[in-house]
Amino acid sequence: MEQKIRIDMNIGNNLRNLRFKNGYSQEKLCAELQLNGCDIGRSTYAKYECGELNVKISVLVTLKKIYNCSFNDFFEGLE
Repeated sequence: MEQKIRIDMNIGNNLRNLRFKNGYSQEKLCAELQLNGCDIGRSTYAKYECGELNVKISVLVTLKKIYNCSFNDFFEGLE
């Protein structure tokens, strides 16, 4: 079950930038996530990017693998 978040720092812009940088639409990224064991639909992923839902750690781990990036890339600019 996803948890709604209170207004706080969010990584949505970084998720969106990484997705664009790697040439994925939300639908194609969600298909890739599903192939890697994360059952995430496009509407849920869109809420991650908008900051409406917290991102599961398992999703971040899988995105790190898909994008071949570091965890720091998700949190860039949030200091």
